Amino acid sequence: MKIDILKCHGSGNDFIIIDEMDGQYDFTEEERVVLSNELAGRDKIIGSDGILFIQKSEHADARMRMFNTDGSEAEMCGNGLRCVARYVAERLGKEKLNIETMKADLEVAHVEELFEGILTYEVAIEPVSLSTQTIPLVSEQKDHINQLIKGLPSHLKFTALSVPNPHIVTVVDEVKADEVKDVGEQANSLTDILPNGVNVSFVKNLGEGRIFVQTFERGVGLTNACGTAMSASSLVSCMLGLTQFNEKILVLNPGGMVECVVKNDDHGQYFIRLRGNATYEYEASVEFDFSSPESAEIFDQTIFDDEIALYDKLATAAKTMI
Repeated sequence: MKIDILKCHGSGNDFIIIDEMDGQYDFTEEERVVLSNELAGRDKIIGSDGILFIQKSEHADARMRMFNTDGSEAEMCGNGLRCVARYVAERLGKEKLNIETMKADLEVAHVEELFEGILTYEVAIEPVSLSTQTIPLVSEQKDHINQLIKGLPSHLKFTALSVPNPHIVTVVDEVKADEVKDVGEQANSLTDILPNGVNVSFVKNLGEGRIFVQTFERGVGLTNACGTAMSASSLVSCMLGLTQFNEKILVLNPGGMVECVVKNDDHGQYFIRLRGNATYEYEASVEFDFSSPESAEIFDQTIFDDEIALYDKLATAAKTMI
């Protein structure tokens, strides 16, 4: 069968979009797993951090489902949501919309440019919870803020939260990619403590409302960026006094940069807005046979050279700020 795809990225966190809104595809859940394995895996024909399936919604402008490269479905994906926001906004001719995700309907909007020439979208990252039961993190405590986690290195203290996918965040003096990868793998092997797995982020405080974040993403591995991880890290940085609530936080990452604003209310609830690029790399068609997925072929590819060049400028500028 022929499958039309759009390759895109948010902060270098790249995805394959498949539009199901017109009902032209009728994938089973098993076929979504196969597509995620065979198209999105880094050693496969396209390669990405996952697939974003865009579907009709009964109560929102569209529905987003995000599948990781291992075939697991994520509760949310902040960088992916920005890409979906742009795609649906342009498809429907809207500036603001609501996108249905696994845990909530989220507001998204086309906003002022984060960097010259870069189409920028703001998305709500909700619901936010510090409850160890919600994450889940097996613990006798109701929350886990800046503490050790049994089975992980004793020099690292973590804050655990869901946004709504599970995250643990640690603040360090220097972020080392090898350590992020090692600790991420360790954390996801602790099934007695973190039964659903977890995204692991290392944060470096850069001062003046800036942080650097690198993340090991559950179901994917070490990534250029993870939108919910940057959101979770921004909240943790506010809680620990590194940055301020209600003010813009510039979050730098190996793939570029985004902005976050974290708000809280009198009831102890947190609200996060994530703002950043939604860059198109290319569109194409894939000839795919589920009985022989390894034979997939790409054709009719159109590359968006101008968008790629513009984002390269942003990424270069971001590196000078770290």
